[in-house]
Amino acid sequence: MNKRALWIAVSVAAMVGDASAQQYVYPANGQSQQQQQSDEASCYSWAVQQSGFDPAKPPPQQAAAQPPTTATGTTPGAGARGAVRGAIVGGALGGDAGTGAAVGAVAARGQSRRQNAAAAQQGQQQQQAATQQQNASFGKARAACLEGKGYTVK
Repeated sequence: MNKRALWIAVSVAAMVGDASAQQYVYPANGQSQQQQQSDEASCYSWAVQQSGFDPAKPPPQQAAAQPPTTATGTTPGAGARGAVRGAIVGGALGGDAGTGAAVGAVAARGQSRRQNAAAAQQGQQQQQAATQQQNASFGKARAACLEGKGYTVK
């Protein structure tokens, strides 16, 4: 499930990134194709310098700092803490403290997995948003340069 969600998120980000990077350049002053290629290369370099971002070399996806987890994806000790709470509740209600401990441990592990998955997803979304913002900044810088050289950019 996690791998599928990650794959979908990366695919969507790639499509959005490609769509926002698409710019149409028209030589408004009758520049030759050779001149346009030279100007576009020059403006690409300038936009990288101005924005600090190169769409051809995006930063590698960094794993968000995640809390340590067990092989099952839970935070270490989550089951033990849940078992203690469950035993207390089970004993206080006059029921079986052992059953309460087992139920509490299972519930705590499930909650821990959900929280860890949500934190990982939030980190990925923040990273994608940052990359999209950098890509937009690059596009604006490139367009400004090309417009300054007599091109119409849309």
